[in-house]
Amino acid sequence: MRKVLIAAILAVFCAAPAAAELPVGAKAPAFTTRAALGGEAMAFSLRAALARGPVVLYFYPKAFTRGCTLEARQFAEASEAFSAAGATVIGMSADDLETLKRFSTEECRDRFAVGVATPQIVRAYDVALQREGRDTGLTQRVSYVIDRSGRIAFVHSDADYRDHVRLTLSAVRRLAAGD
Repeated sequence: MRKVLIAAILAVFCAAPAAAELPVGAKAPAFTTRAALGGEAMAFSLRAALARGPVVLYFYPKAFTRGCTLEARQFAEASEAFSAAGATVIGMSADDLETLKRFSTEECRDRFAVGVATPQIVRAYDVALQREGRDTGLTQRVSYVIDRSGRIAFVHSDADYRDHVRLTLSAVRRLAAGD
């Protein structure tokens, strides 16, 4: 009986996805990527964005899906508040650039850039979405706030999009108050 109980507990823990995102205090991996803002292609450099202030780097699974669309709209609605706190917002997914051009206009409302999360970026930020131990080619829904020094100041990892904007804006405001 005891062996069966131990086996059942191990099965539950082994089947549960492990939270693997970068921890608060870690150095954020620098990157450049192709991105879109207002339907136009652009280059995005984390280093260059950090020179202007903190960065909200949020990963989402797939453009034009329900949760990702609603999350993008929330970030668009809060874009003035993020700017007032000195922060740059960029959304990241594994979608192709043409899809991101449309998404940046239709759902992000031309308010912030969305970038291509290359396999290297996905690995560096440890945000690959896995199902049954296999890579899906999508990213997890994880939001990072990166301070000007390039350190992770806040992390929120939750498949539910609803708290990402509120919590990252609060973290950015705390950073601004501490400067």
